[in-house]
Amino acid sequence: MKLTPGYAFLVFYWAYVIGILLGSVIWGFTLGSAGGGPLAFVNNLQQADAMHIEYAIAGGAVFNVANLLLVAAIDIAGLAVAFPVGIGLALVVLAIILDALAYRRRERERRSISARGIWISIACGVLMGTFYPLVTKAVTGPGSLGPYSVAFFFAIGTALCALPVNYLLMKRPLTGAAPVSMAQYFKAKPVWHFWGVVGGLIWCTGMIFNFVASHAQMVGPAVSYAIGQGATMVSAVWGVFIWKEFASAPPESRRLIPAMFIFFLIGLASIAIAPMFGR
Repeated sequence: MKLTPGYAFLVFYWAYVIGILLGSVIWGFTLGSAGGGPLAFVNNLQQADAMHIEYAIAGGAVFNVANLLLVAAIDIAGLAVAFPVGIGLALVVLAIILDALAYRRRERERRSISARGIWISIACGVLMGTFYPLVTKAVTGPGSLGPYSVAFFFAIGTALCALPVNYLLMKRPLTGAAPVSMAQYFKAKPVWHFWGVVGGLIWCTGMIFNFVASHAQMVGPAVSYAIGQGATMVSAVWGVFIWKEFASAPPESRRLIPAMFIFFLIGLASIAIAPMFGR
């Protein structure tokens, strides 16, 4: 998205969803089909029951709403703030508090907008904490889905939800920006569509690897999801060091950023080593 300046995310998002769908199919027919067996992509699609498929689609729909809120928050607050607050809401609380405080101090002269960015991030965090249990239900029990087939139906749920929700937000953007139309999508530069699809492919790849990890007996869904939140640190690094979102912030704001990174890393490390200890 940062490589498409002036291109509204709500328009960019259509190509992003295409990338997620495309990625789920590509990985399903490649790694997801290697070795055959009942969990192979096509075999698993054929044996899965309706209830597990519905859980996967519902997970994708919840994720879609959370993701749209996340990017609205990124538009307002930047990567370095929206990702840690939104994605890590219930994961590493102290790090999130420090990050939010740094943002508040940076935005002293834009308090109404600042507050909106934080609240949208919090709403995103609540929903982001809801979609993974639905995915877990989709891959548990008889007639369940494997990691590659659950990703496929998850992507379908994301796309189905995007049709009404993203269209509504195009008309009423949460950021307070002017409404956008589908005409802007078709008028966009081809390279902008390309980056949207690449963004979706990248996210889908990470999602599938996370689902695969959650199938490992030692890891499991809870630890896999938590460790996957290392993405939060990657985004914060991009926001702080690459896009320099805090470059003009006052010194007291910048001083809180290292502490945020430290506490987040401590939290992730604690979760990562937890399976090594017996119950």
